[in-house]
Amino acid sequence: GRHLKRDQAVMHFNHRPGEQLQADFAGDKLGYVDRSTDEWIACESLICAMRFSHYLYVEALRSQQQEELIKGLVNTFNYLGGVPESTKFDNTKTAVTRASRYEPTFTEAMEMLAAHYGTTILAARVRRPRDKPSVEKGVSVAYNQIYGPLRDRIFYSLEELNAAIRQQLEIVNSKPFQSKAGSRKELFETHEKPLLKELPCDPYLIKHVTEGKVQRNYHVILGEDRHQYSVPYTLIGKRLKIIYTTDTVEVYDGLSRIAVHKRNYQKNGYTTLSEHMPEKHRYYTRQKGWNAEYFEQQASEVGKATLHVLQRILQSRKF
Repeated sequence: GRHLKRDQAVMHFNHRPGEQLQADFAGDKLGYVDRSTDEWIACESLICAMRFSHYLYVEALRSQQQEELIKGLVNTFNYLGGVPESTKFDNTKTAVTRASRYEPTFTEAMEMLAAHYGTTILAARVRRPRDKPSVEKGVSVAYNQIYGPLRDRIFYSLEELNAAIRQQLEIVNSKPFQSKAGSRKELFETHEKPLLKELPCDPYLIKHVTEGKVQRNYHVILGEDRHQYSVPYTLIGKRLKIIYTTDTVEVYDGLSRIAVHKRNYQKNGYTTLSEHMPEKHRYYTRQKGWNAEYFEQQASEVGKATLHVLQRILQSRKF
């Protein structure tokens, strides 16, 4: 029994302010309703915590794919207003290509992220929750104090969901500790924020480049999502370059950018700008009648309250 207790000894670590950010994905999922299909879209929740102050950041992402994780980490650094010395992950396949116990090899994109922000990327050992106690505690806090208040609310976009998460996050970080003076935010801003490295001038983004031929419907197809984006109809039949990130899709004819769209992940869907249509197509679209976007645009010009009332009306029934 004495030998068993000896082998279970736990080493105590004193963590310096600004030293480490810990990150993990929560097991439970939040989500939103896609208005166009009434489908509930499940999202992954990235939870990050500073090791010293337990200052939290939570964001709903579309998936655990590396591109989404990097977007979440960039947003975390922006939320912190600086970069910690190191960032430690759970041993997720997204970030780690070889799950070695002590020397994980990270994918090239993660290494580029680390170089861009001047932080060291670490991985927690497999099935070792003591390697990341701050974020384990953060997950528990997120479930109780962020997920809880949002569980009965319905959201209609990822942006709407994350805006609500951010509101709850501010409440949690500003809430006084039960067992000691101050709050997460106070501890972070007093002792950690002054020690963080400065953010680089430009955020790190993974950019993908592909090509597409303009179809007869004056759209190009982004094969990864099976979604179509409009371009000026005069370019039908031409091959164009498509540059896209997690949030935007840009279309180039040579060196000229001829279209930019918000990225849409709806499979087999269409994103169409009226200015790309031939005049007779624009006329037909107007003749079809008004849609939700038209009413929302008109309401937003009146004011936020009018827009909110109109959105409640649109959500309350099918038209």
